[in-house]
Amino acid sequence: MLISCEIGEEQSLLSQLKDIPEVKDCLVTFGSYDVVVEFETESQSQMNDVITSKIRKLKNIRSTITLRAMS
Repeated sequence: MLISCEIGEEQSLLSQLKDIPEVKDCLVTFGSYDVVVEFETESQSQMNDVITSKIRKLKNIRSTITLRAMS
């Protein structure tokens, strides 16, 4: 997932993301997006829940783009 957040809130957002059990990795980036998040779920419904109920509700997120990887 690619996240744009409020200016200066990258590290705070990283800390919040690391508290979500499904999040495997997250990094601050430079460019069009501020944070890249890798998370893993067992099902589509669980993925929807992580995106809508856990990640997108975090404070200071402006926008997200979800990139679904297939194994």
